[in-house]
Amino acid sequence: MIPGKDTQVGKSEAPKEKYGTFALFDIEHFLRRILKSWYWFVFMFLIGYGISWVYSKYYAQNVYSSDLSLSISNNTSSYFSPNQSINFIWGQGGNQDGVYLKKMLFSRSHNEFLVKELNLFVNYSTKGLIKSTFLDKDDSPVFLEIDKKHLQQVDYPITLMPKDNGTYEVVLPKEGQSVSLYNYEKEGFQNIKPYNRPENKIIKVNEWYNSPNLRFKLVKNQVIPNIKQDVIIINLSTVNQSVNDIVSTIAVNFDKEINTIMVISKKGYNLNSTVNFLNKSVAELQKKRLEDKNIVNKNTTAYLQNNLNDIRKKLDSAAVVLNYLKTSEKLYNIKDRDEKSLEKIKDLEAKKADLVSKISSLNNIKNTLQSQNFDKMIATNAAGFEDGMFSASVSELKALYTKRSELASIYKPTSEPMKEVNRLINEAKTGSFSSLKNYYTKYYDEINRIDREVSNANSDLTTYPEKERKYLDAERGYNMIEATYNSLLNRQNEAQLNVATNQSDISVIDPAKNLGQGPVGPNVRMAKTGIIFGMLLLPLLFILVGELLDNKIRNIKELLSATKIPLLGVIGNNSNENMLTVLEQPKSSVSEAFRGIRASVRFLMDNKEEKGKVILITSSVGGEGKTYVSINLASVLGLSDKKTILLGMDLRKPKIFGDFKIDNKYGISNYLTGEVDIDQIVNKTKIPNLDVATSGPIPPNPSELLMSQRNIKFIEELREKYDFIIIDSPPVGLVADSYELMKYSDANIYVVRHEYTEKYMLRMITEKYHNNELEHLGLIYNDYTTKQGYGYGYGYGYGYGYGYFDEDKNYKEPLLIRMRNKMQRMFNKK
Repeated sequence: MIPGKDTQVGKSEAPKEKYGTFALFDIEHFLRRILKSWYWFVFMFLIGYGISWVYSKYYAQNVYSSDLSLSISNNTSSYFSPNQSINFIWGQGGNQDGVYLKKMLFSRSHNEFLVKELNLFVNYSTKGLIKSTFLDKDDSPVFLEIDKKHLQQVDYPITLMPKDNGTYEVVLPKEGQSVSLYNYEKEGFQNIKPYNRPENKIIKVNEWYNSPNLRFKLVKNQVIPNIKQDVIIINLSTVNQSVNDIVSTIAVNFDKEINTIMVISKKGYNLNSTVNFLNKSVAELQKKRLEDKNIVNKNTTAYLQNNLNDIRKKLDSAAVVLNYLKTSEKLYNIKDRDEKSLEKIKDLEAKKADLVSKISSLNNIKNTLQSQNFDKMIATNAAGFEDGMFSASVSELKALYTKRSELASIYKPTSEPMKEVNRLINEAKTGSFSSLKNYYTKYYDEINRIDREVSNANSDLTTYPEKERKYLDAERGYNMIEATYNSLLNRQNEAQLNVATNQSDISVIDPAKNLGQGPVGPNVRMAKTGIIFGMLLLPLLFILVGELLDNKIRNIKELLSATKIPLLGVIGNNSNENMLTVLEQPKSSVSEAFRGIRASVRFLMDNKEEKGKVILITSSVGGEGKTYVSINLASVLGLSDKKTILLGMDLRKPKIFGDFKIDNKYGISNYLTGEVDIDQIVNKTKIPNLDVATSGPIPPNPSELLMSQRNIKFIEELREKYDFIIIDSPPVGLVADSYELMKYSDANIYVVRHEYTEKYMLRMITEKYHNNELEHLGLIYNDYTTKQGYGYGYGYGYGYGYGYFDEDKNYKEPLLIRMRNKMQRMFNKK
């Protein structure tokens, strides 16, 4: 049975729409192409490794990180800066002080102060042969001090070249000077007239350098740097840019077990810079928090003292009235006093007096907010509450008012920045007054409750005579004023004690230190892996794209699976200079393949007729080897003592005559036009049983000639004389001549060339075959090459290296095969 040949039943059962449809992607061939292109992967790996090495050695900027841990105490009287929703956002609802401090660390006002205080808008670096290295301020032998009243150009590298006697040459870029300069006092840009590039100049320490776009002087660093710098490069940046750069490198985390402990970290290109910044940042926070707390406590003390003075006067007045009633009316010893009711009323009125005092403090806080006089703000505990949210909104409101004042000098009231800051002010005011309203409601509800209880208690005193009730009212008034006085006095003592013993509520546990920490970034290993992987990906993508765009037949199994047409044989690459492989290389594997095809073709034919058998050979397009197959198949038939004739019926492109060295002056085209007889076009060859009829001159009407009755009679006449008639017909992908000739053939061979034939070209022949429009059809897979030999799994080749074919004498096993065989011999030794 012919391998791959389907039975008639199988042909009808298979879904027709699947015939001729090939897989979009051949994974097996894709993997083979990858293995075949191994050298590209090695080459790209070496390139990727080289690039990654240069990157890590000369271009990767190390990023360092330092940490500082601190503890935050509770019950502070300061006003902080986070907004009201910050607890919910950061998930630290149980640690308001820590959340507020975190907000402060990220605030613009705090970091802007540090930028200006530490001159962090001046950036120092040095440059080697290729790589630049960022420096801490103390790593430079001199500091650059700018004149803030003079306009300065930012992002403009200033190179300092050390010279003799402590002098430095100021080298500026050859181009890049700008007319848009930065004003450090107003924090904005201004334009100036165009100017020529400033010349390089040698200056001494403390000598001012002047140019249209720069004014600065060099100040000697009192700390001698550990490393001598051959060149110092200084870049100025804007205050806003410096603040943004700092904020983006800060991280704050709370301890999981003790949420009042914070760990603050900062990343940067220089470890000393991060250490100095963290320590300075926390020191300023401690100082600011202590100042805020003292201001608030002092304001509270003064406020309570004024209230005490007023209450003292009222207390003295109430005492005079009470003493008068005791002496003049003799009411100091009332019989049958209801001491229980009186004591209850005294307690209730003392509570009411305390609430009234708290409401008075609330009024003071409210009036301070409305007047925007934040420097007179008193502590919230004077009003009987501790509300971090309210403190946050007040501090935010204060900062926003300050910001609006700054913006008012730059923008118009109707500008977008002014509208935005006004919107934020309204939000903060709404939050602040909303908090106060809640406490007003709470206190007034409590007073109303006390009034009701006092009213009920008074009903028990209605039985007393008028004079005695008058005395009791005076006594109650005195007690209420006295309770208010005592309450205020206690709060004043608390405020005075806070002022005397006040300390910052921030305690540093572990300051930031330079302990020689290694860089935390970039991840050089990952970067190197990414670069190498990316370079390896390039040939892989190239192969993948080529595979997806490649529409050529490369896989025998896929060919048979898609077409369901029998495979007659597989022919290897022709190493001969001409097409006469069977004649000139009879012991080659290709010749043996044609012998196998000779045997397989007989299975295609109907053996009922005894006349000569017609075998038509065609293909999709030219160049697929149909003429080569025709010549060699005819040769093996002739060599097997079968009288054979080879007909060159590809009238448009004659080929056969050249290999057999036959004159093509007269051929089939001449016979079909009636110019010559059969005897004049039939030529003898070296093989006694093989004749050849060439195509002859190219006619103007080849299709009409091939489909003419004369051609049909010509073939029938040859059947009587020859055992086999081999027809080299035109390609079916270009013309339809071969389809007409197939009606008169006994076997039809379709040649598919490895890595040449397009997949879509097989759809038509496949559909005709499975629609029963063509019969006796078989495939030949031509020009298949493999280093391991022709082991196709179908029995059509034996592979090189076994001393069977002529090619074996030049065969050399691949390296991997030789290594495998050597290992097998080693382990098989006894």
